[in-house]
Amino acid sequence: MNRRRPTLLAALTLTAAAALTLSACGSDDDGAAKDSDKIAGADTGSETSAAPSPSETDTAGRPKITFPSDAKNVFEYEKTGNATKDAALADSTLSVNSVDEAIFEGSTDTKALGFYNAESALSDSITYVSGYINKNHTWVGETRYFDYKVALSGELEAYVTYCSDESKSFIKDKKTGKVKDTPTTADSYVLYHAKLAKNAEGVWQTTDIASTRGSKECQP
Repeated sequence: MNRRRPTLLAALTLTAAAALTLSACGSDDDGAAKDSDKIAGADTGSETSAAPSPSETDTAGRPKITFPSDAKNVFEYEKTGNATKDAALADSTLSVNSVDEAIFEGSTDTKALGFYNAESALSDSITYVSGYINKNHTWVGETRYFDYKVALSGELEAYVTYCSDESKSFIKDKKTGKVKDTPTTADSYVLYHAKLAKNAEGVWQTTDIASTRGSKECQP
């Protein structure tokens, strides 16, 4: 695929993927699911989204995440009513945004990337972002994230599954400015399984993530 995430974290096919799937499938059926240059983490265009507001993400030393005006992530989910689950969900969206910000900045040394990601998720995200940098690529358009589910394992571990719709986001060559207008196919939809751990500062960092492109669970 030539759209904005050609292999979409394909490198993160973890040995723990089966465990992630099992834990996620056992989660509650809670309904879960950046605007331009003022994204302080995960801003969205959905009224039902529980993504944090700028004031929330500016607290506790959290880095502010910024996007260019021609790119946007939309996270669609509702709060579960469980404070721990909602915090894990919110930080999982910031992990996604931190990876994209690194792509836009053309740097793997951004504050947010290491703030919201750790362990293998961080190292693999650095490799992933480096692929964009080496090709002088970025992306434009809108990517939608939806169908969120979350499960807790104790007080410090969470599993989050969700889908993405990349049919409206595309690869852009930074040098030429040319955008690859690729058609929408089954591969435009991706299923994610993410493992998060709460650190000493209270941040839910993504530590492992696996994805399945073309998943039937995410296709319309």
